[in-house]
Amino acid sequence: MDTAAGSIEITRNDSLSRYEIRQDGEFVGLADFFDDDGVRAFPHTEVDPAQRGHGLVGKLVGWALRDTRESGLKADPVCPYVATFIRRHPEYTDLLVQDA
Repeated sequence: MDTAAGSIEITRNDSLSRYEIRQDGEFVGLADFFDDDGVRAFPHTEVDPAQRGHGLVGKLVGWALRDTRESGLKADPVCPYVATFIRRHPEYTDLLVQDA
């Protein structure tokens, strides 16, 4: 993925239970997750403070939610950013677990 801010790469790192975002090869953020009984919970997201304001965390969370859907899982947005992202992007509301 290329943007005006440079080349962006997002991956799922299963060994660390997190999604990672890199810009021009440099690690700049993460979205932690854990899976339990068909639900992927997102307890924490962060991006390097120097990289804030470039939409990177939104790209990361969107990618993570699409991957969650493709994996056949529901999402539990424990992290306030993920919850707000889903409210602002209703195309992801079908991923919510009933009590989220």
